[in-house]
Amino acid sequence: MSIDTLARTSRAKRKISARRWLVPYVFLSPAGLLFVVFLAIPIIYAIYLSFRGMHVSGGGPFGVREETWVGFDNYIRTFTDAEFFAGFGRLAIYGVIAVPVTLGLALLFALLLDLPRVRAARFSRIAIFVPYAVPGVIASLLWGFLYLPSTSPLNWILNQLGFADLEVLTGGALFPAVANIAIWSGVGFNMIIIYTSLRGIPNELHEAARIDGASEWQIAWRIKIPLVAPALVLTGLFSLIGTLQLYGEPTTLRPMTNEISQTWVPLMKITRDAFARDDLSLAAASSVVLAIGTLVVSVVLLRMTQKKAFGDGS
Repeated sequence: MSIDTLARTSRAKRKISARRWLVPYVFLSPAGLLFVVFLAIPIIYAIYLSFRGMHVSGGGPFGVREETWVGFDNYIRTFTDAEFFAGFGRLAIYGVIAVPVTLGLALLFALLLDLPRVRAARFSRIAIFVPYAVPGVIASLLWGFLYLPSTSPLNWILNQLGFADLEVLTGGALFPAVANIAIWSGVGFNMIIIYTSLRGIPNELHEAARIDGASEWQIAWRIKIPLVAPALVLTGLFSLIGTLQLYGEPTTLRPMTNEISQTWVPLMKITRDAFARDDLSLAAASSVVLAIGTLVVSVVLLRMTQKKAFGDGS
């Protein structure tokens, strides 16, 4: 083989190698562009805006509003705002109801569907998952009409039996009523994740346990649940993040009750500050605080559970 042929072969191999190196980045570029435009840039702008504030220059009625650098003033206002942190207290009550019930029902349904010789498994999976496909606002409206005494079929039945109306959107029943919407919508999604993890467990483990005389309850408690711990951690993390981002349900139910204020949860207060009070800087600072808090809680949860769930203590 001549030297020119070897040189051409070498150049061709380098070109092929360069193209192979470039191919993954070509496929990733649309996702990267979307990430930068719709996530990175808004986050950077929100952080920048949180250090700005409006200042009125000039005296009298002809003052001009100007945006100026205010440093950490908006963060100080956020951390000294009683309404903002009262919203976190309501989130805690809501989360104590919604997260355990959602995960518990999702795990229960997944275990039931994973039983041998279960009937109508495909129909049951679809039926449990369908509520997740209903948009949150639509689900809130549906449940809201079921909650209202004037439109609730349950109250009509109670009235026919001589009982008083059942008030759901007032008092201590308000938090379970709001949590019920998220539970109804979220169980199916979490169930699919856990069920998929259950289907990945080798059948040999189940058969060996049955040969040793283990019941289905013992198999579920001692084999299935420990092996799907990573899926439980993942769904728990999703549920926790969803709790901190609660907005659609109480906002939709707000016209139906006097118990839900404009600042009932943190995101509702941020929306009010941004669009009702035209205080975008304070809303940006509150959003940054909420985002950092969500990140910290997520990292702490993963650190607390990763050794047991993933078998990694690093």
